[in-house]
Amino acid sequence: MRGRDKFNKYKSLILFLMKIFLLFPTRVRIVMFEFFRMTNGTKGLVIRYILFKTLSKNCGDNVSIHPNVYFFGLKNLSVGNNVSIHPMCYIDAFGMIEIGDDVSIAHNTTIVSTEHKFDNLEINIKDQGVLYKKTIIHSNVWIAAGCRVLAGTNIHSGSILAAGAVVKEIVEKNSIYGGVPAKLIRKR
Repeated sequence: MRGRDKFNKYKSLILFLMKIFLLFPTRVRIVMFEFFRMTNGTKGLVIRYILFKTLSKNCGDNVSIHPNVYFFGLKNLSVGNNVSIHPMCYIDAFGMIEIGDDVSIAHNTTIVSTEHKFDNLEINIKDQGVLYKKTIIHSNVWIAAGCRVLAGTNIHSGSILAAGAVVKEIVEKNSIYGGVPAKLIRKR
């Protein structure tokens, strides 16, 4: 049975549990989300999904968050339906991140929406603050292992990022990008 079929089979139970979790204050749910970060199996997937859905800006159905994924700025993160985020990913949504439907994010991927300011030579870089740049990943995208999606990136539908790619700015629709920095390899 596929993940989305299992989700649909147990959706009413998941929604009931979500109502119970919503009785807890936000701070408690954040602590619970961090506590269950490493929980394996179906139990971990269900608990993380319920907590993620109550903490994020928007979360669709059948979102699979595997163990050891780190999120920051959850209230600025929107995720569509049928999305999988695999182990060892780092997602910083302080500047806002939108992820569409049917997106697969492979292990050890970083997606950010902030970057350091560095223009003032009189101030240490670490003391200049950050810029917030919305990052968008449209529907039907595959981000392969070890990719880095930098702040302000816009990945259009049907695209693939090859393993290890570092991408900034626009990824064209139905394209495969790879390399450091990522460049168009070919159209699909």
